[in-house]
Amino acid sequence: MGFILVTKMNKIQLLTGSSHPLLAKKIASRLKINLTPIILKKFADGEIYLKIEKNVRGDDVFIIQTLSNPVNENLMELLIMIDALKRSSVGRINLICPYLCYSRQDRKVTSREPISAKLIANLIVKAGADRLITVDLHAEQIQGFYDIPVDHFVGYPLFAKYLKPKNASDWVIVSPDVGGARRVNKMADLLGTSIAIVDKVRTGHHKAEILQLVGDVKGKTAVILDDMIDTGGSTVAATQKVKQRGAKKIIVCATHALFSNNAQEKLAKAPIDQILLLDTIPLKNKTINKKLKVISLAPLLSKIIKRVHSEKSLGELFTWEKKQKIL
Repeated sequence: MGFILVTKMNKIQLLTGSSHPLLAKKIASRLKINLTPIILKKFADGEIYLKIEKNVRGDDVFIIQTLSNPVNENLMELLIMIDALKRSSVGRINLICPYLCYSRQDRKVTSREPISAKLIANLIVKAGADRLITVDLHAEQIQGFYDIPVDHFVGYPLFAKYLKPKNASDWVIVSPDVGGARRVNKMADLLGTSIAIVDKVRTGHHKAEILQLVGDVKGKTAVILDDMIDTGGSTVAATQKVKQRGAKKIIVCATHALFSNNAQEKLAKAPIDQILLLDTIPLKNKTINKKLKVISLAPLLSKIIKRVHSEKSLGELFTWEKKQKIL
């Protein structure tokens, strides 16, 4: 006769690298626990040294590390943290990566290209992670690259909750490309508004040509919803097209503010009334653009951590999908 060994995770511990300490502190504050102290430094040649300064044996550990610029350094920090925990007899390793790097390279477009998103999945799983929690993957199918549970959350309900228009008929949710049509449809359902889609063709990396706008935006408040803003070129082109078609007000919502090169300057000059962002990535030089408003993920992520630790369903956090109600 066989026996089933039932184990229960000990206390929650939160670790963070150097990628987004502010978000980690906000989450720790909401959970009313302290961040686990670590030593993180570099050798003279740039190699990373890390030591966890607290016992983690048997504990349920959550690593908060967004994988934005400097991408490769933040990724290496993450892998080293996972390895250190694994060798310290940790109970479970949960990764909270609000922004997951290399997600735009999820397939081969031409010959002799890598599928870098799959490589990242292999590295994270092989290092020893037990679970991944992330926000707005550039391509949802990336979840299938992982042989561990992946909890993929989306950003548009937070934008919808913040906006909540009083006169929904006066609003239209705009996708800056055909690929985002499903996302804008869901946000439009939450707010009870119509949608429009900008048809664009990519002519190269960071290059896009706007062809046409499908939908009516004349005299309306246009909310352009996207998963990320990198150099800002596509976003600016979409806002110009919407403005040409007679939109009276333009609001841009983006989950990941990569803001490479002079993206903030471009956005500041564009015909945009407000830009709503999530804090998946630490925002630098916020003073460049007074239109920016950052909505924190800390309340949502702290709820997720509590539920994962207590083995409760995360599905209840998605009740707004069924009830058309914004939590």
